Amino acid sequence: MTKLLPFVLLLLILGIKVDISFAQDSSLIFRTLDSARNLRGDTVKVNWLLEKGKTYGRYFDKRKTENPFFQEAVTLAQHLRIARTLFNVYNEIGIAKRNISEYILAADYHEKAIKYADETKEDHLRAIARNNTGVDYRRMEKPLKAFDYHFKALQLAEKVNDVRNICVAINSIGNINLSTGKYEDAISHFEKALQLERENNNDLGVAINLGNLGYAYQYLGKLDRAIDYYKKSLAVNTQLDNAMGKAICYNALGDAYKEKKDYTQALDALNKALEVEVGVDDKIHIAESYLNIGKCFSLMGKHEDARKYFQECIDLSQHWRFNYMLQEAYKALASDYKASGDFRRSLESADKSLVYKDSILDEKSALELAQMQAIYEVDRKDNQIKMLEHDKQLNELRTRRNVVYMLSLSGFLIMLAVGGFFYIRHRNLETKKQTLQLELRSLRAQMNPHFIFNSLSSIHRFIWSNNQEEASDYLTKFSRLMRMILDNTQYTFISLNKELESLRLYLDLEQLRCNNIFEYKITVSDDINEEEVMIPPMIIQPYVENAIWHGLVHKSGKGLLEIAVSLKDRTLTCLVTDNGIGRKKAMEIKEKKGQTHRSMGMKVTEGRIDLIRKINNTKEATVSITDLEDNEGRATGTMVTIVLPVEFIF
Repeated sequence: MTKLLPFVLLLLILGIKVDISFAQDSSLIFRTLDSARNLRGDTVKVNWLLEKGKTYGRYFDKRKTENPFFQEAVTLAQHLRIARTLFNVYNEIGIAKRNISEYILAADYHEKAIKYADETKEDHLRAIARNNTGVDYRRMEKPLKAFDYHFKALQLAEKVNDVRNICVAINSIGNINLSTGKYEDAISHFEKALQLERENNNDLGVAINLGNLGYAYQYLGKLDRAIDYYKKSLAVNTQLDNAMGKAICYNALGDAYKEKKDYTQALDALNKALEVEVGVDDKIHIAESYLNIGKCFSLMGKHEDARKYFQECIDLSQHWRFNYMLQEAYKALASDYKASGDFRRSLESADKSLVYKDSILDEKSALELAQMQAIYEVDRKDNQIKMLEHDKQLNELRTRRNVVYMLSLSGFLIMLAVGGFFYIRHRNLETKKQTLQLELRSLRAQMNPHFIFNSLSSIHRFIWSNNQEEASDYLTKFSRLMRMILDNTQYTFISLNKELESLRLYLDLEQLRCNNIFEYKITVSDDINEEEVMIPPMIIQPYVENAIWHGLVHKSGKGLLEIAVSLKDRTLTCLVTDNGIGRKKAMEIKEKKGQTHRSMGMKVTEGRIDLIRKINNTKEATVSITDLEDNEGRATGTMVTIVLPVEFIF
């Protein structure tokens, strides 16, 4: 049985196109190659070059010249140094070399593809590269090496459930077992592959594995079972309208029937193969059919008919230079002449068969030598590209190093200048801050005599208008307040609870002094810890004093003073609200009394807030006064909003 059928089946299972259109005009091809320069993106260019390399592959193969599209793709991919792109390039070129039987070169390219597939760490690509390399070594009749690659491919494909590569690996291992005489193992692998192809609805894969099972059973001598599998494969190929698949099946059936000595069925199948092969570009199948028909006629004793078909095979093979078919045809012709007793012609045919056998060996040796030389040239070119890339990278590194040195020096000088600027600025700011702090202390110190003067005036009035017992009580509270104020005003910041405590003492004194004409209410937000929040001392008291003496004392009826404290982030808001006579009426009263001077406490406090704003470099230290009115526009009091930056103990 011919060994050519499994070879073609393998081409089919790997998805290799046997019919590739190619351009006849070389100038058109090279114009197409030039158009790659207009493509954007190097990866896009590489993929485009590979596609065109496959399209025009047979044009260059026929002329035995290197494919410039592939050469350009390799150069560009080496420049890019992207592992996935390099894998694609070497994998495709390897397949192209295998298609023209340059298996040594194909294996070399596919082993490079393995290297770059491993760099991607994508098991799918790693399986593809190993399966292709396994096929190359199987064509070189190195089954052990081929098995090793296919087995590793199978492990990788199973790891990521890559069904396509699982099927390829199992089928290839089956073919290795078939070629090494392990027919039972081959059948086991073909059946596994067949089941997977059926589960994944891959009819072409089903047809191939059915045919492979036929070969295995034919080698075992189970011809009826082999014929059954060939027929099943034929049915699927017919359904697919796969001309090559049908030709292979008819030739296999013819060979099986011939082995059964059922020559009528054999000739019928082989003639059907010839009818189908008209639509197949690869003429070697026609030559094979002629050869098998001739063998059938020879076994039937119809020597003239046999020699006619042998001659058809020889003529076709000489035209297309199918040396292997010529060797087999002359060998069959020698057997036929010998069977008919024509020993002279038998010897002549045998000699011609040996000539072609020697020619095949010479061609094989020459091809291997050419491939080894090509591998050397490819490696040399790759090394040149790598050396150029290495030199380019070194130059780029030197340029980068010089740029880094210049940038570092410039950066250092800029940092030195900026650092010097900020140092001087910081020193000036510190000096300014110290000056402002001294001013603030001066203003804070002014608060003490101002407040003491007002309080003593109140005691004086109180003593003259009240009894001594109440005056004594007032004086006791006053002394406590004085001690607290003297303690508090030593510090830039005091806790909120101390400020509010002194404020309550002050309000108690003012209530006594004014005969309880007003009530006060102090509320603090629940989220404020009064002991942790720190504010400037005596900052609220002047506004409270102003509300009492300019708003509430002139009011008819009970007055109310409300102080509400809230905190947001690091900003304290204090609302001082009274239901007094309002600012407009208070101003009129002042003018009637001839009082035109501005409150010393208010003036000093505004100066303190302005300094706090400057020291903290913030706009958050503000005071705003709002006149409250009813629906008819009558004054209902005044609200002072004090916003201050605060500090925290922790």
